[in-house]
Amino acid sequence: MAFEKLAELIFPNVDKTTQYYLEKYPKRNLKEGAVVCRYAPSPTGFQHIGGVFAALINERLASQTEGVFFLRIEDTDQKREVEGAIEDTIATMHNFGMDFSEGMTGQNTSKGEYGPYRQSERADIYKTFAKDLLLKGLVYPCFCTPEELAELRERQVANKITPGYYGEYAKFRNITEEEAIERINNGESYILRLKSPGNIENRVEFHDLIKGDISFPENNQDVVIIKGDGLPTYHFAHAIDDYLMRTTHVIRGEEWLSSLPIHVQLFDVLGFERPQYAHIPTIMKQEGGSKRKLSKRKDAEAAVSYYKEVGYPTVCVIEYLLNIVNSTYEEWRAENPTADYHEFNVQLEKMSKSGALFDLVKLNDVSKDVIARMPANEVYDQYTTWAKEFDNEMFELITSNETMAKEVFNIDKEGPKPRKDFAKWDEVKDKIFYFFDELFYNETAEQVELPKTLSLENAKAVIEEYAKRFTFNIGSQETWFEELKAIGTELGYCANRKEFKANPDAFKGMISDVAGAVRSALSHRTNTPDLYTIMQIMGEEKVRERFERFLSL
Repeated sequence: MAFEKLAELIFPNVDKTTQYYLEKYPKRNLKEGAVVCRYAPSPTGFQHIGGVFAALINERLASQTEGVFFLRIEDTDQKREVEGAIEDTIATMHNFGMDFSEGMTGQNTSKGEYGPYRQSERADIYKTFAKDLLLKGLVYPCFCTPEELAELRERQVANKITPGYYGEYAKFRNITEEEAIERINNGESYILRLKSPGNIENRVEFHDLIKGDISFPENNQDVVIIKGDGLPTYHFAHAIDDYLMRTTHVIRGEEWLSSLPIHVQLFDVLGFERPQYAHIPTIMKQEGGSKRKLSKRKDAEAAVSYYKEVGYPTVCVIEYLLNIVNSTYEEWRAENPTADYHEFNVQLEKMSKSGALFDLVKLNDVSKDVIARMPANEVYDQYTTWAKEFDNEMFELITSNETMAKEVFNIDKEGPKPRKDFAKWDEVKDKIFYFFDELFYNETAEQVELPKTLSLENAKAVIEEYAKRFTFNIGSQETWFEELKAIGTELGYCANRKEFKANPDAFKGMISDVAGAVRSALSHRTNTPDLYTIMQIMGEEKVRERFERFLSL
């Protein structure tokens, strides 16, 4: 049944044809195999780490195939729009090394030939396609009130019938053009529904690029395509947008799997070639013996802002997320320790089919590896940038002692196994505070850590003698240690482990205890980087001053 008069009544200002838009947005001129994909958030809040995860997969696939990665804003639900959400999305992705090749560039700006890239600015396009479907008898106006729909659902549930608006339960499915025109002229509110051609007895076979081959019943629900405010539903808009923007791959969260029957049907009804779909696993968190979805309300790490506040370099978060995307990333990184992560090829078929487990312990391990590979100058630059915003005291101390700070950040960096001291920048202060008198001398005697085998009195006895006899500019770490060993031996500490184990009562302890006493005196800590290097960075004057202070505790 065609609705020519009705179509003109509902869409009097639609003066374009669907063919006009199909020609306006032609197939893209890209090399074979190039992926065109999008990140398409609703501007209803600020970015979640799951959004970065999804965007990363889209961006990597587009980039590695010389395709297009664009930003579309799905703002058909304008009542829920949050001010600044679009700018936050763009800034967040930029900070994580992902810049859109096309799409929105700001609240009211965009770039590219396939726009507008805000759904609220594409109303004429949706109306043109809705009018075309109405003319073909594939769409009809529905005048049901919310109360009628609620009553229908209650009745269906009570009678154990699949709830929904379909078949015999679709009250206006077979409305005549005359009745529809009369109701509209009488001022009745309405929406437009798809006259679903689906039959749940039939199944659709579908290949998902992550889930593999799946099968589902055809959609038989007469879904809403145009709401009462004239804007399209997500289902209708996304099908038109993805086709006209020539999206080749729709890569999205697995929560959309249940909508796939509707989306496949819409592409078919509209006469569009379907894109390839890939439904990525939900990011999960281990809690006790079970897993649950990472929650914005419960989990600080769900918010993108968390990573900036505690100081995870964005490259560390990206590398960790790539571990979740493809388990082969960890092996690739081990084989290519100095390579840029962009050289790794993401493969959808190698993604986990079930929930992706987000583990902060694993993130810390990855982050330590990445920071350990950074040159000292880069560590300095990134740390001071973070400290300027989040720890002003450390920013002032570090930038006032730039040369020393870079030497500190370079400790054990240049060997085959660089130290892995920091996972995030908020850990730096506690690890290097002892280089700065302003922090070190604020510590009380109770905060001084000593080797378990030494009392404070014994440690002081070691330092008292060592301070008199050690040579600062002794030439090398080896000769420095030989001198420390000689002094320790004369003080009654054993240099040979086997000898000590055979007769422990004959000695005050091991040479490691002597080194431990020196370490405690200089840093108040029992675990630090190489002691000789620490002394060289501090300089003789500071080292001797620290020994004197230690003896006065």
